[in-house]
Amino acid sequence: MAKVIERPKLTWYEHLYLPAVAQGLAMTFREMFKPNITMQYPEERQVFYDDYRGAPVLVKDELGREKCVSCQLCEFICPPKAIVIEPGEIPHDDPDNHVEKAPREFFIDMLRCIYCGMCEEICPEEAIFMSSEYELNGTNRAELIHNKAKLYERGGKRVDSIRKWKDK
Repeated sequence: MAKVIERPKLTWYEHLYLPAVAQGLAMTFREMFKPNITMQYPEERQVFYDDYRGAPVLVKDELGREKCVSCQLCEFICPPKAIVIEPGEIPHDDPDNHVEKAPREFFIDMLRCIYCGMCEEICPEEAIFMSSEYELNGTNRAELIHNKAKLYERGGKRVDSIRKWKDK
């Protein structure tokens, strides 16, 4: 059976609603004189810390060579399956043919990506990084599927200690 709770009776002063109106006006006036914290978006941009996880990008080494070896670990670990890699062979006449593979195609669907950073953590060659970029827009779905060229363009070069190009 339902329990009935009776409302408390309002006094004549509370029936006027003037205290509630006065409280609302007081709050409005207090807020009017506080400093403005609104950011004017296109002119002012949000600054994030170094640990911000934005869009994933591919990076090259200091000589401009691909760091990715098509191990496909990032593709397998990606929870929403946003990464697709087609491995390719390195030609035998290439001076860097001791490296097993290089990606023929590399796609990241930014509409499916959840920016979890697992691809960055699992990459043994440190070829994929989460950038600080947060503005991803397009007029259709195809523009938000980033191919290898676009990922390298956004990622740039990165100098670090892991190099797949060292002779073994």
